[in-house]
Order: sequence, then structure tokens, then C-alpha cells
Amino acid sequence: MTAAEIRQQFLDFFASKGHHIVPSAPIVVKNDPTLLFTNAGMNQFKDIFLGNKPATWKRVADTQKCLRVSGKHNDLEEVGIDTYHHTMFEMLGNWSFGDYFKEEAIAWSWELLTGVYKLPKDRLYVTVFEGDAAEGLAPDSEATAFWKRHVAEDRILMGNKKDNFWEMGDTGPCGPCSEIHVDCRPDEERAAMPGKDLVNKDHPQVIEIWNNVFMQFNRLKDGSLEPLPAKHVDTGMGFERLVRVLQGKQSNYDTDVFTPVIHATEKLCGKQYGQVEKTDIAFRVIADHIRAICFTIADGQLPANNGAGYVIRRILRRAVRYYFSFLDVKKPLLHELVPVLAAQFSQVFPELQQQEDFVKKVVFEEENGFLRTLDSGLSRIEAITAATAAQPVIEGKTAFELFDTYGFPIDLTNLIASEKGYSVDMAGFEAEMKKQKDRSRAATELDMGDWTLLSEQPSGIFTGYTELAATAQVLKYRKIKAKGKEQYQLVLDKTPFYAESGGQVGDTGVLRFNGEIIPVTDTKKENDLIVHFTDKLPVKIEGAVQAEVDAAKRQGITRHHSATHLLHAALRQVLGTHVAQKGSLVNADYLRFDFSHFAKVTDEELAQIEAIVNEKIRENIPVVIKELPREEALKLGAMALFGEKYGETVRVVTIDPAYSIELCGGTHVGSTGELGLFKFVSEGAVAAGVRRVEAVTGAKAETYVSEQLQQLKAVKAQLKNPKDAGAAVENLVNEKAALEKQVAALELKQVQQLAAALPAKAATVNGVQFLGTQVEAGSADMLRQFAFAVKDKLSEPYLVVLCAETGGKAQVVVMLSDSLVKDKGLSAQKIIKEQVAPLIKGGGGGQPTLATAGGQDAGNLDAVIEKVKGLL
Repeated sequence: MTAAEIRQQFLDFFASKGHHIVPSAPIVVKNDPTLLFTNAGMNQFKDIFLGNKPATWKRVADTQKCLRVSGKHNDLEEVGIDTYHHTMFEMLGNWSFGDYFKEEAIAWSWELLTGVYKLPKDRLYVTVFEGDAAEGLAPDSEATAFWKRHVAEDRILMGNKKDNFWEMGDTGPCGPCSEIHVDCRPDEERAAMPGKDLVNKDHPQVIEIWNNVFMQFNRLKDGSLEPLPAKHVDTGMGFERLVRVLQGKQSNYDTDVFTPVIHATEKLCGKQYGQVEKTDIAFRVIADHIRAICFTIADGQLPANNGAGYVIRRILRRAVRYYFSFLDVKKPLLHELVPVLAAQFSQVFPELQQQEDFVKKVVFEEENGFLRTLDSGLSRIEAITAATAAQPVIEGKTAFELFDTYGFPIDLTNLIASEKGYSVDMAGFEAEMKKQKDRSRAATELDMGDWTLLSEQPSGIFTGYTELAATAQVLKYRKIKAKGKEQYQLVLDKTPFYAESGGQVGDTGVLRFNGEIIPVTDTKKENDLIVHFTDKLPVKIEGAVQAEVDAAKRQGITRHHSATHLLHAALRQVLGTHVAQKGSLVNADYLRFDFSHFAKVTDEELAQIEAIVNEKIRENIPVVIKELPREEALKLGAMALFGEKYGETVRVVTIDPAYSIELCGGTHVGSTGELGLFKFVSEGAVAAGVRRVEAVTGAKAETYVSEQLQQLKAVKAQLKNPKDAGAAVENLVNEKAALEKQVAALELKQVQQLAAALPAKAATVNGVQFLGTQVEAGSADMLRQFAFAVKDKLSEPYLVVLCAETGGKAQVVVMLSDSLVKDKGLSAQKIIKEQVAPLIKGGGGGQPTLATAGGQDAGNLDAVIEKVKGLL
């Protein structure tokens, strides 16, 4: 069977057992502060397990895109080294929400594996939770009894809490689990040692294939367990492992899940998989990582320097590093694999094929950028090793700077260092890394208390589409602490407050408790829960509360949201239908819109887009909002955003059926005329293939236009009110450029005249010509010119340190001959950073032969000269 057939058989089997087949949720998580990525099949059902929302269907099955590279589940450094760890993987799952439980889950998993997939029963073992006295948890005798109906007792093994009690995280839904393991070893090995002795012993051929989790508890912050409102089944079967077993392979990478990408990589690099272990690891890293990279980008997460974007950038760079180092490929390669992957998954995850060109462009630009980083990093290491020849150790601080500032991987630094006979101070590197992690953790740490429950009523009814005030009651609340600030989160039975979602910011306003006013500082979603943020709790929280949204602020937000829809349609009309939303921010002051496009939007195009939007505003088109079945909405031509999870019923916002139809949960104006005026504020690049525009509407647009006109009026007044302000400014710029050229020529002449006398001040110190003096220089650039003017008049080896006081501040330049760098291990850059900068209370940098510094203290310039001289 092919991988595609194996996946379909799983879904068909559970459809026959009354399960509704649901699509995978996006791999990028939104509205859940505890997760960056979907890391388990149950993530999209978390609110059902917690009792925060009812289940649409009691039984569902799916294949879920998952990513595990951060937090509790972090396998990144194992990926490629072995044959079964992955970053992105598919999790096949069947789910019961308060319907069937252990008996059916166990029976069906056995039926599918042995009856449908025909796995030999004598190769299968099952594990059951043995209990935990410290937690007050009894052994799972129920599961054991059900398994005895299908499996010989000697194949039922007891498992500890680590292996057989599944937890989503430190808090949240959890429960005992029962795993199914398969022994894939040859018969002679099985005869020599029974498979049950190798279960959960990290044997590469005796592996877990399916996990039946019986969700019974909720883990509280204090570590205690409370029963969930209903018992659920959460099962997960790793698709890649299942295919490996059914196709009789010894490695996941030998299955047709990965071989198409591996074969394509072979053609691109001219090497073969299965020949040399080092290159094989590189093939496996690429085959795995390209999936994580492509599907996260397709789901809306661009590579970036922080958060989820940094995780994707890190995965991509790890793949580049492997083909650069072990496949001898020095040009972008990963982007060539995007079409292969898109075609392979077109039937199950079509979003990648639909955005193939965009994803390919983003990956190419990221690769190209990192390859340039590798080149500059290699040059930097050359300079570092040249400057420290006397002591062949790369300091931990320097290695960390290479990693943190330049993005140069530490293992590559180690590899290059060892080739040159150097070592890396790894203890120092790890110390710097820990400092950074501690800083990062402190900046993002979120300490959430347990919910205090006041009522069992269902929560989350949003009334804010039609009203800005409502009488409600608090269902639950908790204290949170973020960045050292304490706040409270409150959940109401109904609320007019819009929770941040789809780019629209959360509402602010007040909660009135029997005359006491509590400001709401923000409203966010936690999965499907609407959470109100306050800085304090009322004296009496029980009883009725009047929830009131800041109406003026909501009005500004609403205008900008409707303007975003008009803008999106106009962008597609002018630039092309390839334009797709890649990010959005809608608040009361302005809108920001990111979209896929591969070139700068010209001034002419911006003017055309602005004109179309303003024309639609003047037409005063009614904004029609309806709830429709998702398939019906899509047939109407409604635009759905990549990376968003839509339910069976969707909210459709139409502004002229021939112009704009979008799926959207945000708030909108009644008709376009309410926007008044639309005006662009800026346009620029965000990432490869992604542009960003900012714009304002209504009173904000009027204020912006007025401010621009005032600025123009002021400029014209300064220019004596010329008829053509543009021509007058152009003349001024040309005149300034000509004067600057004249000044530069005069400065150079002055420097050459003054510098002629400087070599006479040079002294020989231990065989080195040393010139250290203060000069009159109007700028740092002029000081550098002095150094270049004197160096040709000095004989090698030489060391020059020139100082100047410019505008009350210190300027220093250090220049030395190549021979001093090579023979003495000196470095101008190191001298500036370690000797000069502290004395002048400043900073600087440069190259081994030339470096500069600037600082606040110009009183220590003589001390600087003596300090540098002392190095000789």
C-alpha cells in the first residue's frame, strides 16, 4: 500500500464506525497563549475536553499536521541523526467526546491494525497504566480487562506514569493511556529475545505505533487532579511510523512519505542516499525539515527573528547548514523541493500547492540570506583565528556573538575550528546562551493561576455584533502574572466585548459591578474562550455585571476593518489575483495589511488602489453579513484565509457581490460611506514576497491629510513660496551635494597637508613603528582619512592610533599592518573593543587591520594612546 492509501484506509475505517472526518487544523496556533504550534492531534479539541464549548460531533477522526520543535516536546537535534524523529509529522486520530470510552477504543484499534492493515498479532504488544500511589491513581484495570478480550495476557505490559499517563503540559487535560507497540525485528532476533523486554527501551525496531489516551482529569496549577466534566477518548497514531511498519521498512525515510524528496535532492546535489552516514543524515534532515518549513509558511507563519517565526527560521537554517557542509551545495537548494512536496500532498493538504510560488519565493530568499551569513561568518572566523594564533581557542563570548548576531551555528563554528586546530570554549558559549535564555524567559514568562469557578453555565456568547452593552455575570476568573505585572482574567456568560482575532484588536471598556467600575484593558481569545483583562477585581464579583464597550474606539476599529476588505479587493484588482492576505492589524488609529506580492507597489499603483477604495466609499455600498454553510460560502466565491480554521457554519461579509466577499468574524460598518475617506500612509517590504501597507480612514484620514498639507505649507514657506515646490527642493538637494563635494575635497587637501608632519612623530617600539597622537578632525571620517594618509609613509610593521575631540566627544582610529595581525596576533577590532572603548565610555568595531570607536569621555585620549602603546 502507498502512504496515501494507508491514510485513506484509516479515515474510511473510522467513518464506518460513525466518525465525522474533519480537516487538519492549521499547524500554526492562534488564540492559545500556551502554544506556538499544533504539537498534538488534540490541540484543536482542547476546549471540548475542558468543557468550554460543546462538541459539534460526538465522534470525529482526522489526520493532523503537527510540529514538535520547542517546549516540552523538542526533538529538533535528534532529527536526521536517527530514522524516526521528525519536526513536522502527521497524527492520525479518532476522538470521542463524552461518547464511547475504553472498550470501543481498544477494540477498534485492534481491529484496524490486525483486521484491516493485517499486522501479525505475534508482533504486537500493549501497555497499560500501572497506577501511581503518589498521585493517588489506581492501576487501569478497566483497560487491562478490555485488552484481555483481544491479546494474550503475557503481551499486556504495565507502564509507569512517564510512559502511560498522557499530559498536554504542566496543566490541562490528561489521563491514563494504553499504547500499542510493534516488534519489527527479524525472526531470528525475536527468537533470541522477546519483544516485550524491549518495549519502551528506545529500541529503533520495537516502537510505539498507537496511543489510546483516556481523558479523565484536568491537571491544576498546584499539581492536583480534578475529574473532567465528561470522559473522552483521544487517540494518536504516528502516520510516518505506521507507513514504515506496513511497508516493511527499517526507517521512516525509506517509505514513500519521504523518498520523493530524497530522490529529488539526489538529483540536485549529485550524491546518492544510502552511501555515507554523514551525507545520509543531511538527506534525512532536508527531507524532514522541508515539510515543516513549507507547511508552516503555507499556514501563515513567515520566518522571523522571534516567536514562531524564529523556530521556522532555525529549522530552515539547520537544513541549509547540512547541505552546505555535507552535500557540498553552496547555492539555494530547498526551494527546488517545494513543487515536489506540493504535488505529493495536494490531495490531503492542498494549501501548499495553492501557494506554491509564494512559498518557493520565501524559502529561496531565506536560503540566500543565510548562505550570505555563512560566507560572512566564515570570513569572521578566519579573522578571529588569524588574530588569536598564539592561543588557538575561540572564546565562548566570540562564538556566541557569531551565533547570536550573525546567525552562525555553533556546531559549524566547532567544525571549522577543529579543522584549523582550534577549540571552542563551549563552557563560555553555554554560559552566554543561558544568559540569553534567562532574559528571554523573563520577558515572556506567563504565570497563570487556576480558574475560580462561580457558575457552571456555558460561556462565550458574543453579543457585540448588535450591541455594545450587556447585562451578564462572571462565570470564572483567575490571576495571571506577565512581565512582573499582575492582572486578572474574567469570563462572562455573554459579552459585547470583541476578543482579539483575525487581526482586529480586542475591545476595551468597563465592567460595572453594583456601582463599582472596573476598566477592561484588553479582550483576547483563549481557544474559543472570550477572556476580559482587568487590573483588579471588584469587591463583590457575584451577581449581575454591566459590560460596556468603549463605543468611540470600537467605531474606529470597525471603520478600519471594513476598509481592510475594500483594500484587499482593490489590491487583487490592480496587482493581480496572486495577492493573498499574510497578516493584518486593525485598530482604532490605522490599519496594517500584509500581502503576497513580489515587487514594490509603485506610487502609480498605490494611487490607483486608493482611488478604487475611495470610489467604493462614495458609492455607500451596504455591508451585508450572513451566516452560511462553509461549502455554500466558498461556492459563492468567498475568500478564505490560509492558516485559518473555519467551522461548518461561517460568517460571510459581502461588500457588493461583484467586488468583495470574505469569510470574516470581525465587526463592520453598515455601509461603506461611513468610512469617509481612505488614505495610504506607507508601503514597504516585510519579508521575501510579502509587502506591507498602512492606511487610515475617517477622521484619522482627515487629520493625516491636514498634517501633510501643513508640512508642505511650512516647507514652501522655507523655500520662499516657489511656484514649483518639487523643482525648488530638487535644486536645493543638488546644491547641497555640490557643496558637500567641495568640502570633502578641501578636507582631503587639509588632511594631506597636516598628515605630512605626522610620520616624524612616530617612534620605534620593540621593532614596530608606533604613531600615537591627537589631531584636529571635524568628523570620524576625517580621522580615518588621517590614518590612511600616514600609513603609506610608515615602514612595516606599524601601529597607528589617532585621537580627536569632535563636538565634545571622543573619536579614535586604530590601524595596524597585516604583518602585526599575522605574526603578533594583534587585532585593531579587539584593541578598540577591549582597550579603547572602556576608556572613552563608548563603543566601536571594525576589521583586524582598521577599527574605530566613539565615546562620551574625551578626557582620556592621552591614556588611550599610552594604553595601545603598552600592547607593544
